[in-house]
Amino acid sequence: MVANDRQIDLPGGTFLMGNEVGAYPSDGEGPVRPVHLSPFAISSTAVTTTEFAAFVDATGHKTLAEDDGWSFVFAGHLPDDFDETRGVVGAEWWRQVHGASWRHPEGPHSDLDGRGDHPVVHVSWFDAVAFAEWAGGRLPTEAEWEFAARGGLEGRRLPWGDENQPDGPDDHRFNIFTGTFWHDDDAADGWAGTCPVDAFESNAFGLYNCSGNVWEWTADWFTASHRPDRSNGPVVDPTGPPMGVNRVLKGGSFLCHNSYCHRYRLAARTSSTPDSTTGHQGFRIAT
Repeated sequence: MVANDRQIDLPGGTFLMGNEVGAYPSDGEGPVRPVHLSPFAISSTAVTTTEFAAFVDATGHKTLAEDDGWSFVFAGHLPDDFDETRGVVGAEWWRQVHGASWRHPEGPHSDLDGRGDHPVVHVSWFDAVAFAEWAGGRLPTEAEWEFAARGGLEGRRLPWGDENQPDGPDDHRFNIFTGTFWHDDDAADGWAGTCPVDAFESNAFGLYNCSGNVWEWTADWFTASHRPDRSNGPVVDPTGPPMGVNRVLKGGSFLCHNSYCHRYRLAARTSSTPDSTTGHQGFRIAT
């Protein structure tokens, strides 16, 4: 059984993966390379808190953040009188908050009220894999994720084209950080923090929020080096390196901002250790 019943069947095919313009060199977005994928299916949305709760109720699963007793929360979402917390050096907007978990996204004072259709967050790669297996699926490979997110648009930055707001300053098409990062999120796009998984328009394949909202775990180990196929043809069904330290995440999040991190682009990528948990990491599943 696939818990998320919004699976979209895709025929696969050959597409150009990656990007070489305006990329962060250490991220390994390039070179642009042809990739061929077999048919697969992928969720139209990220997994919601309601869906994750059903999994927990059925299995008794306890997330890594719950086991550890803490997770990373964006400082801008903590109340002014919140107790002192440890920050990440160089990224002080991330705070170690005891009691933060998928059930309590901003810490013990918060809950899921009104967020049943928001993406589940504070889930590690291991938690995402456990859900996917219970649901009868798996995590998508990075190539599958990018193919699906592009929606058939070749070489574009975003699911709808190249401009963030093609129809003017009031044309908000995704959930990213608006205002002055990181102290002043003016929520001009309608949301400060996560938004419902089907907010904004879908891409041409019917996938929602492939740019912004939450970073999404993929199956692949991270590498910044991509070897072309020796036959000079497209790489077929790539799965990343056989081992590594970090797993690939795609899609950017509500914290991406042009002044700091424009990784909400379709080819953009980041990585994190599979045991990491934060308030802007989620996932969708494939079959």
